[in-house]
Amino acid sequence: MERLYKFGVKLIFRTENLLILRIMINPEIEKYIYEEIVPQYKNFDDAHKEDHALTVISQAMQLLKGRDKWVASQEYVDPVWLTPVDENMLLTAAACHDLGLVNGRDNHHMDSGKIIRNDHILTQWFTSGQIEIIAQAAEDHRASGKGAPRSIYGMIVAEADRVIDGENIIRRTVLFGFKHYPDFDRRGHIARAIEHLHEKYGRGGYLKLWIPWSENAARLNVLQDIIADSEAILCEVERIYDSLA
Repeated sequence: MERLYKFGVKLIFRTENLLILRIMINPEIEKYIYEEIVPQYKNFDDAHKEDHALTVISQAMQLLKGRDKWVASQEYVDPVWLTPVDENMLLTAAACHDLGLVNGRDNHHMDSGKIIRNDHILTQWFTSGQIEIIAQAAEDHRASGKGAPRSIYGMIVAEADRVIDGENIIRRTVLFGFKHYPDFDRRGHIARAIEHLHEKYGRGGYLKLWIPWSENAARLNVLQDIIADSEAILCEVERIYDSLA
């Protein structure tokens, strides 16, 4: 994978009363992520290929970038949102969040944490405490998790992993069915996809959003309107299924 690497500099700037220390991406870390970590996703299911890893990385960095403007617009900000964020740690957490899929999906979030803790290459750039935070962020990203992520890194990665795009969500849901339920016929795949969409993304579903300045909430509301309309969601799932089958 060819990629241009940006050489980082350390910047300190103030947004009203918030002092932010932003450490730009270490080119060695960036090279490792894009040449060694992201390519591992090519071995995963169609819903978690390299494009998924790249999307989560991009979304995570955009969410961090958008924080400053949101903070400046608020009269009061919960201190958790003022937590300094190391961009190198965030990049690594976002890139590694699904590596545990190598052992299957059921416990992939916890397996991702183990893989991160056991990656001795990371010790070149991060302390043991930083590696633990990165591992916890990967462990906490799963939408079905019962508790809130333990750090702002986990919240950002979890939110970035949501990527509320109705078309893409339905597509990934159908692709997941192809991989894990190969014996299902068309009707079975469509029924399973609709059931999953209700359980996860429907109103009252288990999906949780964490970042108050994210655009995901508005996008999720649009998707929930479609899911709540039985004819509309059936039409959408059938259309996307037929385009993939």
